[in-house]
Amino acid sequence: MGNKESVKPVKRHFEYHNHLLDDATKEMNEWTGENKVVEIHLFSMFSEVFKHHDLDDAETLFIVGTKETTPSLEAVSSAPVKPWLFSRVFAVLGASFVLLALLFLGFRSNNAVPGMIFIGSLTVPFSLMIMFFEINVFRNISVYQLMAVFLVGGILSLVATMILYSLIPSGNGVSWESALIVGFIEETAKMLVIAFFVNRFHLNYIFNGLLIGAAIGAGFAVFETAGYTGQYGLVTLLMRSWQAIGTHTIWSAIMGAAIILAKDRHEPVTGGNMVAPKFLRFYLLAILLHSGWDWNAPFDVLDILYLQQWALIAIGWLAIFVLINAGLREVRTLQGQRILKNSQLGG
Repeated sequence: MGNKESVKPVKRHFEYHNHLLDDATKEMNEWTGENKVVEIHLFSMFSEVFKHHDLDDAETLFIVGTKETTPSLEAVSSAPVKPWLFSRVFAVLGASFVLLALLFLGFRSNNAVPGMIFIGSLTVPFSLMIMFFEINVFRNISVYQLMAVFLVGGILSLVATMILYSLIPSGNGVSWESALIVGFIEETAKMLVIAFFVNRFHLNYIFNGLLIGAAIGAGFAVFETAGYTGQYGLVTLLMRSWQAIGTHTIWSAIMGAAIILAKDRHEPVTGGNMVAPKFLRFYLLAILLHSGWDWNAPFDVLDILYLQQWALIAIGWLAIFVLINAGLREVRTLQGQRILKNSQLGG
């Protein structure tokens, strides 16, 4: 009896958190236009990471986005996405950083430091960008386009940020008011660049928005981390590297998907789209996530094991999973519309 009674509080605790997760995904999913709970299956989604894949598998994933390699709508997969290549990219970059660190520590070679800063800044954001590249089931963005967005878009977003900082006083960046202004400035700067590339490449799908946003956010993160490391040292690099799993790359991916949700299909992004509820909700979420990250909260408990950061990372990824679900739903809807149209024409 004692064991059964002790299990009940644990069960209730689990059910409470499961209910909380369902409520959160349902609320965010309503922002995308569907009033349903989104089930998140992490082990299933990342199951391919632990399986063997040869070089041909990797090269096949990269050979996309050209006229010959972009699939028709009918050939696009609506099955749950299962990215894996990003983990190999992460392993290569991580191993490169370790080798450079050994070179620095073993031979006291300062020549290794620039490489450590570059590779360390690159590892997590770039790997995340590759993950979003993999899950773009439309396969309509090439590696060349992606790298252009990553490099040029990342730098343009920094330029836009500096312009906005020169126009809007931001304070010290750690009080809640200042953190909110910083979040607004940086996310708005990235949003403007994302919208530019969405129009530049005539993109129309949620997965496209996720990828373009992630690429610009990753570029921003890499250059920002490298800059901060140059100022404050390698400890900053290590801290910002692991934290990059839940910062600029996913915040920008959220905004990229939101831009696609708000705009009319096959039409360019306009100012009117920027005030649409479908965009504003996710845009404000990105700003709040960024602001919460920068805010020096007056609660000591949040400093324990970086609870503040982990909570914000969890919320950000929750939004990403909801948007991935919306992207797959979009594929099924478009394919259904195409089948209906073809049947009507055939009739």
